Amino acid sequence: MKKRGIWTVCAIAAALSCVHIAAVQAEDLTVEGAERGASADGMVPAFAGRQAPEAGWSYGKYRADFWRHRSEKPLYSIDASNVDKYADKLSAGQLALIKQKKGYRMDVYPTHRECQLPDWVEDNTRKNLTAAKMDATGESIQTAVLPGIPFPQPKTGAQAMWNYEMRYRGVGIEWPKVPTAVSPRPGSTDWIVTTGPQTMFFPWGKQGQNTPEQVGGVQNSIYFAYSTPAAMAGQGLMGSAYFGKPSEAFYYFPGQRRVRRMPSYAYDAPQIGFENQYTVDEGWLFNGQLDRFNWKLVGKREMLIPYNDFGMYDFNSKFEDVAKNDGLDAAHRRYEMHRVWVVEATVKPSVRHVASKKVFYLDEDSWLALVGEDYDAQGKLWKVREGYPIPVWELGGSCDIEPFVQYDLLDGRYVFDQSPIGGGKDIHWFEQTTDDRFKSGFYNAENLRAISER
Repeated sequence: MKKRGIWTVCAIAAALSCVHIAAVQAEDLTVEGAERGASADGMVPAFAGRQAPEAGWSYGKYRADFWRHRSEKPLYSIDASNVDKYADKLSAGQLALIKQKKGYRMDVYPTHRECQLPDWVEDNTRKNLTAAKMDATGESIQTAVLPGIPFPQPKTGAQAMWNYEMRYRGVGIEWPKVPTAVSPRPGSTDWIVTTGPQTMFFPWGKQGQNTPEQVGGVQNSIYFAYSTPAAMAGQGLMGSAYFGKPSEAFYYFPGQRRVRRMPSYAYDAPQIGFENQYTVDEGWLFNGQLDRFNWKLVGKREMLIPYNDFGMYDFNSKFEDVAKNDGLDAAHRRYEMHRVWVVEATVKPSVRHVASKKVFYLDEDSWLALVGEDYDAQGKLWKVREGYPIPVWELGGSCDIEPFVQYDLLDGRYVFDQSPIGGGKDIHWFEQTTDDRFKSGFYNAENLRAISER
């Protein structure tokens, strides 16, 4: 019988220690590449598959009210008083957050394995077992059947990260009003909070079988503009990321009434207006090209990760009730026990990056990066990130993350982005649409100027 290779499972606390587990039969994997069965101790249940919302949900209604597990209570909570008991189920960054941030708490709930792609996207994923190929560098996708997971049985860390970057998100996403925020400096109460509309477009996300070549090599396109604060109002950006070549970005400066090309707005370039707290490739835990790092697929482990975090999509909540000065409100975060892939990225000797190493923890069912860590030039743990996933019912129950947080352990500040909290309207995913904002011709310098000067 055909078997996958032996997997390495890593328990990570202060350092990695790894043991091997038995090989897994190929037929015991989901189409997405996850183990169907429960863990030996039963803490990770068997795969259940996609679940529909309860009757009555439609876009614009608060999603948590229609989730069938909404009445669950935490099984237990982890804080500084008992964290050592659970250290083998936490990442180094999670441990540091609990030990360094006064009052930080993780509420742990029953595990639900209900992330599953639509049938037609699973069909594309099956084709990728033989069709998907990396380019000669081993760092970018050369071809794949999309939308679909390119490498459901990855052999390298780069392949695993492409599974995340190419997660199914429909043809596009709209944020009617998204806050991007940086918490105050220690001793201050002054936040940086910008708000404004945002859209993203995925040309390969349309129904059918698409390849990078068929969509002009475009991985995604983005538009955002600032409505507040007054100092940034009117500024906006349009840009596109590509397979195997540098991204491009155009920025509108209202004081100059000009659009400027941003030739180096990628990798660890600081995002404009956020006091060097937020680089371009830190969005969504990781965002952009892989070519500045060497990527290692370390193995798998069981771990507590954010999951079914509907509280992070509560557009009716006030921003200040969720984003506290010292961190995100524990009641809006939810954690479950899942199996994750561990991927480690080490900066190449020939290039520079503010992070010397990055570690990512990818959920086996969805390939979402849900926890991440950065290490500084001296090898010290520096930044900790969490992404907050939910099932997206517009997309048939496949899961996605948009809201995420990034804590800086060295200076005490944090970044919170991509959540609808405080915006009054929900994020909207589009399986298909005729809206011009989700067409290739929308994302160019000329259109940015026209939109910005209206």
